[in-house]
Amino acid sequence: MTDGSSATGSTGDRGPSASTLEEVLAARSLTTARVLAGGAGLQRRVERLNVMEVPDILPWVKPHEFLLTTAYPLREQADALPGLLRDLDDAGLAGVGVKLGRYLDEPPDTALEVAEERGFPLIQLPDDVGFDEILNEVLTGILNRQAQALARSERIHNAFLQLVLRGHGLPEIVHDLADLVDAPAAIVGTDGRILASARLEGLSDPLPTELTLSGTRVRLDGTELAVATAPIVAGLREHGHVVAFPGQAGPTADVQALETAATVAALTLTKQLEVQAVEDKYRSDLMHDLLREVDDPDDARRRAAGFGWDLDRTLIVLVLRLDEPAELVLPDEITRRPPLAATVRRAVLERDPAAAIVRFSHEVVILTAAFDVPDGRDESRRFVRRLAAEAMAAAGGSVSAGLSRPVEHVTGIATAYEQAGRALSIGRKIHGPGGVVHFDDLGAYRLLSLVEDKDELRSFVTETLGELAGEDETASDLRHTLSVLLDTGGNVAEAARRLHFHYNTLRYRIDKLEGHVGPFMTDARTRLDVQLALLVLEMRGLEPRG
Repeated sequence: MTDGSSATGSTGDRGPSASTLEEVLAARSLTTARVLAGGAGLQRRVERLNVMEVPDILPWVKPHEFLLTTAYPLREQADALPGLLRDLDDAGLAGVGVKLGRYLDEPPDTALEVAEERGFPLIQLPDDVGFDEILNEVLTGILNRQAQALARSERIHNAFLQLVLRGHGLPEIVHDLADLVDAPAAIVGTDGRILASARLEGLSDPLPTELTLSGTRVRLDGTELAVATAPIVAGLREHGHVVAFPGQAGPTADVQALETAATVAALTLTKQLEVQAVEDKYRSDLMHDLLREVDDPDDARRRAAGFGWDLDRTLIVLVLRLDEPAELVLPDEITRRPPLAATVRRAVLERDPAAAIVRFSHEVVILTAAFDVPDGRDESRRFVRRLAAEAMAAAGGSVSAGLSRPVEHVTGIATAYEQAGRALSIGRKIHGPGGVVHFDDLGAYRLLSLVEDKDELRSFVTETLGELAGEDETASDLRHTLSVLLDTGGNVAEAARRLHFHYNTLRYRIDKLEGHVGPFMTDARTRLDVQLALLVLEMRGLEPRG
């Protein structure tokens, strides 16, 4: 198991075979034992017992031991007991049991204070019971617990192994888990969706479809509940969590059952992913065919129907692309971030269950029903903005999107894909990363992007703008003035207000600009050429889509 793959939460650090000190003190040989101080630590784990026969006991103790002593090693140095209790607590012991009267009448008050302050149990042992009797009874109890734990472990292993061998899925796994821990249980995806559940009826009405998991707490119907969890890890990806809910008496979920269920769930999900990978290949092949020229529309529709895609309707094409490549996953790093396609699939299918969603190496392509509303284009923009926002939040990076015009026939999908891809590429060059651009938003940029001869475009810009086509600060400043004048339709007063210039200053600049580009203020053809040249400059570096 990697770090983070073990179960956490309700069972704390107590294994199924461990006893608490409180349970140890319930043994027949210890029924008359008395807690002198440190009662807050009675839930400490006890895995073994030890007897103190020498003053320098520290090198010989181990964590989770209950240390027995007659106090003989302390008979001449009782004042060393407080320091010894501190050291034993630091070493992780469960507590100390001492026989009083023969070598130590009463523990010093300072020792009682240390034990109480640290919650480190100091127990007075019965005078009439020998250490051999205590050791025999308590160790026998611990061994019995371990034997029961091994038997339970085998039952758990066999129960889940049979599920795997019979090819059962997540519903059967979670039902077996609920029976084993006798508590409601669920398998939750990384996005909080409940993939399978059992016995949740008493926790919420109606049954929840999502859970917000935070560490060992879960929020359900506005209430926080303590839970035991185990992550479902396959390879370097975390696929979710197995969750067990406690009863009203407190958390009782079995860590071993949770971890075994998580392992079996990981195997099941890995198998599903392998099957899905094969199906995704066929989906990808069909999408490639659709994005090229379709030779046989009827065959394309038939193949698409096999995947649940409906191509016999008015469609739009959406293209989403991460603006930066995904970060490298280190060999020992568990990634909890779902792929880009997974983050958009749910939102798209909620709107259109018959949509086609395919992930290529650098983008996600979606064929979905056009919005049958008066402002369908605006509605599609709003939907894709929400989609891109969800993708950015989940993927942890900027996502750009492009939308096509509606297409009425399967043979038009290739053209629509070109439109969506061109909208994305041009929009990202003009507006920067993270934009959502419809093909119809491109305007003149769309026409300019069709010019594949970049030398011809550069020649047009240089001939039209002259020295204003330069990259120096003066040329850039004058181009900004020129753009504002064109945006205001040649209104000198309005342009001066936007530029924060005096009217006469702007008139001087207009004369200077016309000296470079010609009479753009009065000649419509010159003004059009200048506007086109400025658009080409905004698209500088844009490559034609291939």
